[in-house]
Amino acid sequence: MTNGGKKIVIAGAGSIGCYAGGCLALAGRQVILLARPRIEAALRQGGLRVSDLEGRDRLVKPDALEVAVDPATALRQADVILVTVKSGATQEMAALIRAHARPDAVVISLQNGVDNADRLRAGLEQQTVLAGMVPFNVVQSPDGELPLRVHRASDGKVMIEDGLAGLLDVASFLNVEGLAVETHGDMKVVLWGKLLMNLNNALVALSDLPLARELADRRWRLILAGQIDEALRAMKASGIEPASIAGLRPALLPKLLRLPDWLFKLLARRMLAIDPEARSSMWDDLRRGRPTEIGELQGAVLALAAKTGTPAPLLKSVTALVRAAEAARLGSPGLTPEQVLPPGGPRSA
Repeated sequence: MTNGGKKIVIAGAGSIGCYAGGCLALAGRQVILLARPRIEAALRQGGLRVSDLEGRDRLVKPDALEVAVDPATALRQADVILVTVKSGATQEMAALIRAHARPDAVVISLQNGVDNADRLRAGLEQQTVLAGMVPFNVVQSPDGELPLRVHRASDGKVMIEDGLAGLLDVASFLNVEGLAVETHGDMKVVLWGKLLMNLNNALVALSDLPLARELADRRWRLILAGQIDEALRAMKASGIEPASIAGLRPALLPKLLRLPDWLFKLLARRMLAIDPEARSSMWDDLRRGRPTEIGELQGAVLALAAKTGTPAPLLKSVTALVRAAEAARLGSPGLTPEQVLPPGGPRSA
């Protein structure tokens, strides 16, 4: 797949979608951002500012952006479709792609959760669907600020599924400055590995703390470690071996998280290489009164636990608290660690 004439559609121009699309457009790729009217208006008025943890700060001017709110207009032009909608909208997006995209389009899921590529495949009989994983966090500027800014607040390479004849150059086509992309032979283990760390999204949402501050507090890390312990037991009982996280075997992650604050900060520098203002997409969903991805994150592990009969009281407690915050539609409840723990929860070791 060469650059000439190929069009990339960002199917869901939120924070991740705008960041990926902005980097690709800045590198000369032909990009169409399929966006909500709010995002479309901001992009047409002020353009798109793309910045990152390494210090890049670049502007895509409004006249250099192609933005659409009509799925038919955008998707029928696509050679590559990067699906960046929330997990709850996966089946709806699959239906739109089936209705409007060409059969030879390559569809890549860049979403949280472990089964979005499978759900896309179930709805798309003609298009090739690849699983993908985005490891980093993107922060979006407040509503009304122009130009709209998307800031990559942590590090990591995007991974997409490998091993399909004729598609091995998709990664190089998408690999541009600010957006490192590589292929991986077993995306299932990658996605389950990422899900372990995504279990922290809910804690950021419930605490109303920036990610770096939340991770620096051992009380919150104990809750994350407890969730990961429950997840690892359910995965082991299901025969799932998640990939390493930041170079660390998953079984060692709870031990690292339980270290005293001073030692954790010393040993987990890579994990803490985060912009001070970074939060989770789940926090943003609560702030905007939108449904969260708790069902695709904690919920995916709870489904495994139910099948295998492994206990998961902490995951159940966190899930219930997020569901309550969703229903209240008041943003983050700003809970303390003690308010999140179920009776008998991990208060120490």
